[in-house]
Amino acid sequence: MRIKLTSIMVEDQDKALRFYTEVLGFRKKRDIPAGEYRWITVVSAEGPADVELALEPNANPAGKTFQQAMFSQKIPLAAFEVSDIAAEYERLKSAGVVFTREPLNAGPVTIAVFSDTCGNLIQLYQPASR
Repeated sequence: MRIKLTSIMVEDQDKALRFYTEVLGFRKKRDIPAGEYRWITVVSAEGPADVELALEPNANPAGKTFQQAMFSQKIPLAAFEVSDIAAEYERLKSAGVVFTREPLNAGPVTIAVFSDTCGNLIQLYQPASR
């Protein structure tokens, strides 16, 4: 069993696609019409091209309630590993990304949390050593 696809709910698919590609640096893999929405996935430019993140439209009222509750409780809905969290923090901050937690040593990892501008908090983490 392998993880090949996971998703994150977004308030606006176009805005999310721009943020995840132009700001975070992911690459668009799929953009397929699906009724009034689209099936959009992105992949890491640094990782395997077959592990996809779907930018799901948040049209379900229960999903919206969940997303808003997690955001208000400051709980990230996804986590992305980086090799140099200090450099990534500075790069993203200079691109206008709003962080809710600056890099913090949390034992075996250093973490930081930012808003993806689409209703989610995202955690970055850097393992202490490999």
